[in-house]
Amino acid sequence: MFFLERGITTLFTKKVLPNKVLLLLGARRVGKTAFIKNYLSTIPKESYLQLNGEDIQDADLLKERSVNNYKRLLANVELLVIDEAQNIPEIGMILKLIVDSIDGIKIIATGSSVFDLSNKLGEPLVGRKNTIYLFPLAQLEFSKHENYKETVGKLEERLLFGCYPELEQYSDWKDKQNYLNEIINSYLLKDILVFEGIKQSNKVFDLLKLIAFQVGKEVSLQELARQLGISKNTVENYLDLLSKVFVIYKVPGFSRNLRKEITKSNRWYFYDNGIRNGIIGNFSRLDARNDVGDLWENYLASERIKYQNYNQNLVSNYFWRTYDQQELDWLEEENGLLRAYEFKWNGNRKVKIPGAFAKAYPEASFEVVNKENYLDFIV
Repeated sequence: MFFLERGITTLFTKKVLPNKVLLLLGARRVGKTAFIKNYLSTIPKESYLQLNGEDIQDADLLKERSVNNYKRLLANVELLVIDEAQNIPEIGMILKLIVDSIDGIKIIATGSSVFDLSNKLGEPLVGRKNTIYLFPLAQLEFSKHENYKETVGKLEERLLFGCYPELEQYSDWKDKQNYLNEIINSYLLKDILVFEGIKQSNKVFDLLKLIAFQVGKEVSLQELARQLGISKNTVENYLDLLSKVFVIYKVPGFSRNLRKEITKSNRWYFYDNGIRNGIIGNFSRLDARNDVGDLWENYLASERIKYQNYNQNLVSNYFWRTYDQQELDWLEEENGLLRAYEFKWNGNRKVKIPGAFAKAYPEASFEVVNKENYLDFIV
């Protein structure tokens, strides 16, 4: 199994603390289990107990919610690890009791769905947890193991197939495509369909397909609802769930000053290009596509999200557009400072900062991100 050092390694080690729960959250198949396995290989085997929330027998060990039960279970154990913790009923109350009752215990819990873990852990574990997110492999992780020539040579592949760790096992592009199709069909919506009891799974896939064709563009909930034949509220609910299982994420519009700035619309991006291309069933080479700009924008946005998370940057991300069509692809606000970016696949195209933005926000920096300088933006 391919494994390289993940961007969260140092932070993760610091956050494994006595009488705290460390949540490791991320989409299915991004490498949470492999990461935990590698981490556990660095500590004595007798010092930890590992359970899997998808194993009925393991889940039963935690079922009796009593201090005596947990003291028996965790005798001589320094670290409790629970993989796929979202599958265990009342997991939040269970972990709260363990943390409060067993002095010095450290707990790691992994999960693939924010909505379930957040709802069941949030309130019981206030002040008792830290959360770290794991994404598909990031360029900042690849860069530790490849030179510039290799990175440039891999760019098209990553725009097409994304960065799920297991893809590194396959050299043949057809095998990569088959793997992504398997992910989409078997894992992608598993948490939503199980926990939310959604009957119309085809509608969720259709919604994803519509979003995939509108990457980097404002999305109208009314229009999506009309095309899908469902209510606007249902569309909103599905989008929320898809973001909570790490398939897509929302970028809102930014405004401080101008009445003509668009703020009520959102743009949606996929956490991984390969999933986006699998949803629309298009893995054609770049020279045969008419959506290279969309792929480039989605790739840069998702890589930037990984970069921000792994570097613990407290940043708010936006797009900016006015009703008269002046726009910026990406805007970051950090400690009151604004950084504006325009994403261009073609490095020869001259791009200027929009006049209305420059006038309204003269203190903001501006940069064009293209194939020549993109590594400075994501690594």
